[in-house]
Amino acid sequence: MKRIALLTMAAMFSFAACSKSDPQTNDPASEKDETVTVDDSAGSSINVNNSEDNISATTFARTVKVVYSSGGASVTGADGLSCSVSGNDVTITNNGDEVIMYELSGSSTDGFFKLYSSRKQGITLNSLTLTNPAGAAINNQSHKRTFMVVKGTNNIADGSSYSDEVSTEDMKAAIFSEGQLIFSGDGSLNVTATGKGGITSDDYVRFMDGATSVVVNSSAGHGVRGKDAIIVTDGNIDVSVSGTGKKGFSADTLVYIGGGVTKIDVTGSAGTVDGEVTGSAGIRADVRFEMTGGSLGITCSGSGSKGISSDNVGFFKGGKAIITCTGKNYGSSYNSKSAKGVKFDGNLYFSDNCSVVVNSSSNEGIEAKGLIQITGGTVYSYSAADDAINSGNHMNISGGYVYGRSFRNDGLDANGNMNISGGVVYASGAGSPEVALDANTERNYKLTISGGTVIAFGGIERGSSVSIPYVAVNYSKKTYYSLEGGDTNLMCLKSPDSAGTGMYIFGGGLSKGSSYKLVSGVTVSGGTSYFGGYYFTGATATGGSSTTVSAK
Repeated sequence: MKRIALLTMAAMFSFAACSKSDPQTNDPASEKDETVTVDDSAGSSINVNNSEDNISATTFARTVKVVYSSGGASVTGADGLSCSVSGNDVTITNNGDEVIMYELSGSSTDGFFKLYSSRKQGITLNSLTLTNPAGAAINNQSHKRTFMVVKGTNNIADGSSYSDEVSTEDMKAAIFSEGQLIFSGDGSLNVTATGKGGITSDDYVRFMDGATSVVVNSSAGHGVRGKDAIIVTDGNIDVSVSGTGKKGFSADTLVYIGGGVTKIDVTGSAGTVDGEVTGSAGIRADVRFEMTGGSLGITCSGSGSKGISSDNVGFFKGGKAIITCTGKNYGSSYNSKSAKGVKFDGNLYFSDNCSVVVNSSSNEGIEAKGLIQITGGTVYSYSAADDAINSGNHMNISGGYVYGRSFRNDGLDANGNMNISGGVVYASGAGSPEVALDANTERNYKLTISGGTVIAFGGIERGSSVSIPYVAVNYSKKTYYSLEGGDTNLMCLKSPDSAGTGMYIFGGGLSKGSSYKLVSGVTVSGGTSYFGGYYFTGATATGGSSTTVSAK
């Protein structure tokens, strides 16, 4: 978005224009951010801490063993069950009341395991290598909870053809289940999908054991899809997808990251799927995304791809997320798909001890069409082409550490009010007509700075309301600075290698009318570094040349 701006050292505020779209009026008080239980599209409850997902709470009546081999599969312990074996194609039906564990082992390049059951059950993958060239290798038609226990090294694959598919049944992935899939165990599972998805449940998928390793490579469908939810409370999950318009994680309701290590790589681009232009994404959560712990790494290189995408609300409360999107935008006019780091159609919240790092090459780094609220944590966003952080409604910052840097646009851009009352904010804009901090003054909204520490390179919105002391000076690019009051080092910082004219420091221990030393070219040591070394607290600065500045 182009703007008209004028910035001089004497003029504290810049002229700027924002999007002409009307801001949304989402009420943050209406968001259920105090619970991890949500309702899915069918009205049922999804509880990410459901104790029934713990396999230790289930007693299995017996174990049915299926061993695959070049001579055909053998089944033992299946008395009283309907069991069909044809070569390495095994189908078992449990119409009784027993809760049974099915243990699969051995190897076959042309086989499958298919299960019908009216009860919950477990499926143990015990050093199993199983490929079905005509469909799903594991096809669970039970609508009940299924525990997937991983032992040893397991390799599961589908084929490019799904000719085994029955018209009255779903079969959507190399590992498919109608009911919940709960992964645990101390082994590894490698899934290769060339016909459809990697792992899919028409209910939810949960990973909950820190000893479990799951690797999914899908060239056709989504990596992991839980129609109702994907829940990661522990484990090591590594997903790669390359199909057009496909997602690493996909859920119609909830994606929840509460622990473990999750890595997602998306190389597929946007494209036409079922007659509609669809973008690819690392994570797609239609209703809600929430992260409270663990580690999440997402890389997206396909055109029109997004790191995280949702039609509704997002919460970052804990854990560490690193999202890098290097893809270009896809298409033009209404058939286009933008490549963005994080994009929510509703509100977006950052709080507690979250750590979020976003880098975007072609569009916004972090965007919410609703409100963005930051009360804690560390939020870092860099965009090489558009706003670093953009809200369609208001942007409220009352705590945490926030870094927003844009090479060609605004650092932080709110299409409503921008209110900064606390925390540390480091923002840089590309220079006139773009600014570091932008609010939608064309619609009578305002930038208000009433607290915290704010460092802005490239100016802020003209007509803003500032009620804390500030200094305004020229600066040199790629230079370390310290701001000192007497013998006290208030802060150390590094200027960006590109930004608009003028450096402004608000708050940070300044007193109106007092004089300070701004020292340039210092060497910084010790202390705590934020934003990859652009801001420091408790550091020591030596050397450099000083200038006296007065706080206004």
